[in-house]
Amino acid sequence: MSRFVRASKYRHVFGQQGKKEYGYDNVKVTNSAWDTNIISASTRYISLNWNASGGGAFAILPLPNPFTPLPASFPSKLPDLIPLARSHTGPVLDTDWSPFNDAVVASAGEDGKALIWKVDDGAFGGWGQDGWEPQDFDPVARVDVSPRRVGHVLFHPTANNVLATSTGDHVVKLWDLAQLENARAVLGGHGDAIQSLAWNPTGTILATTCRDRKIRLFDPRAGPDPVRVGEGHGGIKASLALGARVVWMGDRDRIATTGFSKMSDRQAAIWETGGLSNVKTITIDQTSGVLMPFWTDNNILFLAGKGDGNIRYYEYENDNLFPLAEYKSSEPQRGMCFLPRRGLSVSDCEIARAYKVAASSIEAIAFIVPRKSDSFQSDIYPPAPSAEPALSAAEFFSGKTAPPKLVSLEDGSITAGSAPLSIPTTPAAAPTPTKTTSAPPPAAAPAPVVSVREEPPAPTPEPEPRVPTRSQTVPSTDDGAVAALKEENARLTAELRDAREKIRNLELQVETVRANARKAAALLDS
Repeated sequence: MSRFVRASKYRHVFGQQGKKEYGYDNVKVTNSAWDTNIISASTRYISLNWNASGGGAFAILPLPNPFTPLPASFPSKLPDLIPLARSHTGPVLDTDWSPFNDAVVASAGEDGKALIWKVDDGAFGGWGQDGWEPQDFDPVARVDVSPRRVGHVLFHPTANNVLATSTGDHVVKLWDLAQLENARAVLGGHGDAIQSLAWNPTGTILATTCRDRKIRLFDPRAGPDPVRVGEGHGGIKASLALGARVVWMGDRDRIATTGFSKMSDRQAAIWETGGLSNVKTITIDQTSGVLMPFWTDNNILFLAGKGDGNIRYYEYENDNLFPLAEYKSSEPQRGMCFLPRRGLSVSDCEIARAYKVAASSIEAIAFIVPRKSDSFQSDIYPPAPSAEPALSAAEFFSGKTAPPKLVSLEDGSITAGSAPLSIPTTPAAAPTPTKTTSAPPPAAAPAPVVSVREEPPAPTPEPEPRVPTRSQTVPSTDDGAVAALKEENARLTAELRDAREKIRNLELQVETVRANARKAAALLDS
């Protein structure tokens, strides 16, 4: 054993539970067997799948804080009757808050619907006062997603009003919430029930895990088929109700998954997104509960098992997961979510906050880096995703890509994040590449395949063909000229589509070469 201790500023991170009266008691958690996190949080509210009769419902409550009491006159022990969001006709399976509006939440139900809700500022006025009567919430929009259940809802991380939904038909549908008549994209190829969804930070790639034990990466604007398919965790439990989960590891070309081995061991694994080859797999234990993974931009992966009382956390470095510590509790958790980083208490050196759902309670757990200084600790607070969208829904579906807008946790200033490196500013030359079976067919709306950290090497770049704009030179009365320009525009658009298809194939080849180089370097080091 080495006598040296690995240097890390997060080595002494600890979890601190808030006082009991700072959380909620007497909550009625759903008894649905569908596997989701059960709870979701914005920086103002939390939503919890509720056990209600007469159809599905979920609760919306003010956000608890582990450092301060609940709002004045708001009860810690909830009354038996509280306002609920009740418009689903079947059990609510999942909820997700908009990253750009802390009062907007989407819900998914067994009834095949996704509903959009907005919480008014005065929704919680008068709680606990004499004569108070609960008034249920009403949805502001309704999406008829599928005749079968809607298992997950997930907002886009950079484009406003873009929502992803997974269905019992084994597809993922993307919606523009301003135009709900038809789905803007339908992503297929799944062989069984979809178990989890995760966007990369720029929202160009969607990762899914499935009951058929495969991991898939989709470029939603390139076509309905996955651009990568790889074998995931091989355990039989992955094909039952107990499934695999996926989370994107920040702006890296890495994803983390949790699942079960063939021997029913619980596992956490890291995969590179170029070819979905396995980088690292660690065995956790042999407990049967699903592991819920959560990533923070401090390079820490949190693992919370359903039915466990503890939360493990690991620091990611050089494609390894180094255990830091565990938060331990005697009360098992049924669900969990993490607070968006822009809502953290920097004065308390809080780097992450979990909301744990127990049998009949919700408690906030702050993860703190012990520091003596009262000044802002810039080394543990990288900029966080802000509440400002980088794109509109129309821009996203038209093919535009933009990095997320980031907010400084020190002064609140907004900056643009790193540009998505998978879109070459000067695309690679177009010698005909050898196409692989996982490359998508040409599509009208181009987008990147995966996020790549390094600068793309050869082939030598050349400028990307651009579609000329001729509107200023076209006489409005010359129908023949207009028709000719439309024909030329269609031809150039087809050429552009073909060029981008070649670029995507070259990127795939580059990622394969890099993966082989990493394996060769690892063999040489060993």
